[in-house]
Amino acid sequence: SRRQVMGAVAGAALASIASPVQAADGKIVEMEISNLEDGSSGIVKIQLKPEWAPKGVKRFEDLTESGFWDGCRIFRVIPGFIAQFGISGNPEVQTKWRNANIGDDPVAVTNARGTVVFATAGPNTRTSQIFINTRPQGNGFLDKQGFSPIGEVISGMDVVDKFYAGYGEGAPSGSGPNQGLIQSKGNSYLEPKFPKLTYISKATFAN
Repeated sequence: SRRQVMGAVAGAALASIASPVQAADGKIVEMEISNLEDGSSGIVKIQLKPEWAPKGVKRFEDLTESGFWDGCRIFRVIPGFIAQFGISGNPEVQTKWRNANIGDDPVAVTNARGTVVFATAGPNTRTSQIFINTRPQGNGFLDKQGFSPIGEVISGMDVVDKFYAGYGEGAPSGSGPNQGLIQSKGNSYLEPKFPKLTYISKATFAN
């Protein structure tokens, strides 16, 4: 099923949700980013927060350790909302993770700008798709929908803000990439049809 984060702003953050500065630090993942909107490259560093979302952090670590992120396109960039990635460019790799669901983590902190969150297709359906909240005021309305941040960008939000956004919303709602075709064909579909997409060249643990 198509994993989507709803775009309508529907209320403020829960008052009981903590600020994203209150958790113990976990591992740092460094992502080398290529093909930004100006053609340049950059580095994004993500601080994982196991106290926020232990199941989600473990899955993100497993994906990083396996090299899953390498070559992943940032296929859905909605300025002032989110940037989404996490479908492998290699369909054989994607098949291994596509239905490998993990259970939900309770929402411990709000979806502030720069937080890193799994996309879902409903309860207990997190697999490999990730989004970064980019709205300056945050996306606190996602808290009540069960989107649990697993970490935050500690360096490189200026890079995130330069992810190529020109293709707009994905098909069928817009003219951007079709998630089903990414799943089945990978980068052989994306590279010729959406050549300007920003992508992750390599992701490694920095600590």
